[in-house]
Amino acid sequence: MQKPALDLQILTLPDNPGVYQYYDKDGKILYVGKAKNLKKRVSSYFNKIHDTAKTNVLVKKIVTIKHIVVPTETDALLLENNLIKTLQPRYNVLLRDDKTYPWICIKKEPFSRIFSTRNMIKDGSEYFGPYTSFKTVHTILDLIKELYPLRTCNYDLSASNINSGKFKVCLEYHIGNCKGPCEGLEPLEEYQRQVNAIREILKGNFKESLKDFKKLMNTYAQNLQFEEAQKIKEKIEVLENYQSRSTIINPKITNIDVFSIISDESAAYVNFLQISHGSIIRSHTLEMKKKLDESDEELLELAIIELRERFQLLSKEIIVPFEMDLGENIKITVPQLGDKKQILDLSIRNAKFYRIEQLKQLQIVDPDRHVNRIMAQMQKDLCLPVEPRHIECFDNSNIQGTNPVAACVVFKDGKPSKKDYRHFNVKTVEGPDDFASMTEIVYRRYKRLLDENQPLPQLIIIDGGKGQLSSALKSIDELGLRGKIAIIGIAKRLEELFYPGDSIPLYLDKKSETLKVIQQLRNEAHRFGITFHRDKRSKSALNSSVESIPGIGEKTMLALIQHFKSVKRLKLATEKEISDVIGVSKAKKIVDFYKTN
Repeated sequence: MQKPALDLQILTLPDNPGVYQYYDKDGKILYVGKAKNLKKRVSSYFNKIHDTAKTNVLVKKIVTIKHIVVPTETDALLLENNLIKTLQPRYNVLLRDDKTYPWICIKKEPFSRIFSTRNMIKDGSEYFGPYTSFKTVHTILDLIKELYPLRTCNYDLSASNINSGKFKVCLEYHIGNCKGPCEGLEPLEEYQRQVNAIREILKGNFKESLKDFKKLMNTYAQNLQFEEAQKIKEKIEVLENYQSRSTIINPKITNIDVFSIISDESAAYVNFLQISHGSIIRSHTLEMKKKLDESDEELLELAIIELRERFQLLSKEIIVPFEMDLGENIKITVPQLGDKKQILDLSIRNAKFYRIEQLKQLQIVDPDRHVNRIMAQMQKDLCLPVEPRHIECFDNSNIQGTNPVAACVVFKDGKPSKKDYRHFNVKTVEGPDDFASMTEIVYRRYKRLLDENQPLPQLIIIDGGKGQLSSALKSIDELGLRGKIAIIGIAKRLEELFYPGDSIPLYLDKKSETLKVIQQLRNEAHRFGITFHRDKRSKSALNSSVESIPGIGEKTMLALIQHFKSVKRLKLATEKEISDVIGVSKAKKIVDFYKTN
């Protein structure tokens, strides 16, 4: 039976919330998505040209559309999440940390054991977690061990086994780590009271345990049992120290989940903080590999559903950086000020640091991929037709019109290519005319590249605003390169980027990698130009100074210029230092000349 045409499949879609699935001609799943209105959402794929090539390729491959209608958008979110994990479609976002996490288990048995595990067994036991690192688990278990003496053996401590005297106390009892429930030396009620206190600590509620310990410490002290009171005091300090490491600024904030997102061209990083009883009890960052041009809203929505399911989060309020809809049962808060905003900022900071770590690792492990990512980002940010693999930047240097010079620095694949740097002595311009100087050097640079059949850059950056850019454009037009090379100007004060024929500048995010590369180019051109200018100025000053000394000829003058570089250094030099370069008699003439003048 022939499949109906796509137009007909779209036409018959319902206007209800649901999940849609795209399949190719071989029946392979391509993409799973959710929608408030299935017909509108699916139609939007086919009635426009998309910004990204990936989405356009996806649309071309779609042959069959299937859908599942659900009662609410929240149901659609959950179903989409499950289907993505089950079917793993090629064009859906990848969740990059599908690994098993450790849990802390309170075993369902008389005299419950408390231990860490990676496997959940549905036998009625309680599981807390999952925790994102075993280090955290060990810290919590060490804390519990210091506070409460619990058994570590795996005996079946049923009432009949204890009464029959089946077990004997072990070393743990003799060193004070266990109170001997196996021989009936500790009643079940007392043991379970400790387990209840531990349960509260695992939930992030330290208040009750602190209160109980303080009451017990005071009782021991009143009965003059100071050694016992001191032991309890030490336990209070352990608990308070652990709590202080995880407590947030304002303990009034209770049972809230915080989510934030940082993204670039290829991936997004979602940080999640779980707050319980005023303490941050969990922090986790999830990396999501982009497949299409997904927005931050779409990615964060998917991540929240995934993380709430994975970590079994039941809080009724979540803090996020922008408005979103996760169903009627969840309150969405987008804080602008106060403690909740501080918590959101903390989450964003965590996501940023995680991204920086990943990028540094990528730079070491796979430098080519790192370069490709930056080049793609620059192409997008600067609206260029191709990636700027070869960039050249120009800067003028003159002081009060003296010794006008210019510098051209070259970056290839985002890094300085120093062998390609060039200095220029400005030849045709009289006086301090930066605009005319720029026209001259840009013309000379690209006339030479064209004559020698050398590769041209994809991007030229001019250090200066509109005036400098217009001057450079005159030469580009004269050489017939307009449209073949992209050219922009960067103004120093506000880091404004100017494009030819556009009076409104482009402002990039101050932290963007594109702006950092441009600033690096500009600063390098400035440094390279200034160094050349200073050398030239120093040599001309030294020239004129040395020429006026009687008995000093051209050869001696050149030797002094090469060695001392500047008049100041020559004046400060000792007679011995000068004589080492040009001999004793000439050195005496120079020293005497500077003494009398």
